[in-house]
Amino acid sequence: MDLETVAKYAFDHTTNDSVIVREVISRTEQELEYSNMLSGKTVGRLLAMLIKVSGARRVLEVGTFTGYSALTMAEALPEDGELITCEYNERYEEIAQTYFNKSVHSQKISLKMGKALETIPTLKGKFDFVFLDADKINYPEYYRMILPRLKERGIMAIDNVLWSGEVLDPQDEKARAIDKLNKTIAEDERVEQVMLTVRDGLTLVRKK
Repeated sequence: MDLETVAKYAFDHTTNDSVIVREVISRTEQELEYSNMLSGKTVGRLLAMLIKVSGARRVLEVGTFTGYSALTMAEALPEDGELITCEYNERYEEIAQTYFNKSVHSQKISLKMGKALETIPTLKGKFDFVFLDADKINYPEYYRMILPRLKERGIMAIDNVLWSGEVLDPQDEKARAIDKLNKTIAEDERVEQVMLTVRDGLTLVRKK
């Protein structure tokens, strides 16, 4: 049995996204060329599950895209929860903000526009949970910058850590950056981690 069939089986047996999240998926697929940048249901529901079981109340997302993962995580947060999400692309901002405004969880979400490497240092306080899914070339720098902002026993989830398998023999700048991050995390004694083969690879990092 091929891996795509197994992945579809897992997808079919995972809790469905909410109506508004499915609307985001539909619009993204209709209007944007790179709709595969969406995290996908198995990753999205895993993020929501982690937020619920960890009791996270304050979340940072780096890389909003069209708002799929932000909405999914906001739905999982308690009523007084807060999610700050960082995006650079104004086209993505327009779609994401449209659906943030429509959501009953809109009061939890704050969209920060600009280069995330410049936005992150301006944010106050620490975070219980972080989802990193932004430009891959800067992955090592994002990790270096974000880890001190993560609370003790906080969780960071990092998407696309397998990069379609290219990290096994990295030939381009993005694959080399992701491989560098993967090695950095593996050697970092401040954390414990597990790399999952969910979709395009998802590493979960827990700060000791």
